[in-house]
Amino acid sequence: MKESLDKEKIPHHIAVIMDGNGRWAQQKGAMRIFGHKNAINAVRDSIEGSAELGVKYLTLYAFSTENWSRPEDEVSALMELLVDTISGEVPNMMKNNIRLLTIGDTDSLPKKAKEKLKEAISMTAKNTGLSVVLALSYSGRWEIQNAVKSIVKKVETKQLNIEDITQEVIAAHLNTKDIPDPELLIRTSGEIRISNFLLWQLAYTELYFTEVLWPDFRKEHLVEAILDYQKRERRFGKTGAQIKP
Repeated sequence: MKESLDKEKIPHHIAVIMDGNGRWAQQKGAMRIFGHKNAINAVRDSIEGSAELGVKYLTLYAFSTENWSRPEDEVSALMELLVDTISGEVPNMMKNNIRLLTIGDTDSLPKKAKEKLKEAISMTAKNTGLSVVLALSYSGRWEIQNAVKSIVKKVETKQLNIEDITQEVIAAHLNTKDIPDPELLIRTSGEIRISNFLLWQLAYTELYFTEVLWPDFRKEHLVEAILDYQKRERRFGKTGAQIKP
């Protein structure tokens, strides 16, 4: 399948809603955290596959603001897993020229998780290959709400006129201001929704849904998603005739 890809049409930015960890664990008669632990293999494969194909940004929806309402023991285990994973993956990121970024309300994370994140982001800051963006304590509505507050404050202090508020100005106040919008969104586990993820940025993104549960997701599934993406005609409101050379 990899040879079938058009190297000139690899999406620069792929976003992933990593869904199905709990169901994967339940199918095996295990606790949900078992699924989260095994999901690390899917994360590694997706990062490696993206880097090999020349993807520039890979955004992973790791923990939403709504996830804080999950059982306390699961949240605690997830935070501990996050810390361990970041610590273990930094050497590989350095070796493979991968940069780590985050979006979301990271101030709400436990102290140890924040420290490990800050350390990893700092260590990988000068890497020039794939940028892996972790969406942590993130939601699209939260992001847009914060952007509106920032813009209103600038209007009140006369740093910005209402007439000057454009789509570009709004985008510049989002967490993703330095990151291009995704061309492709992948969601695993058969669920067909975007779950409050990158609501502004997904306006013209191609959506791909697969029945594969996230812990089973591998490079071949990534290639399948990109092949499907490459078959689509991206018109951005124009007609098919207008966009053809």
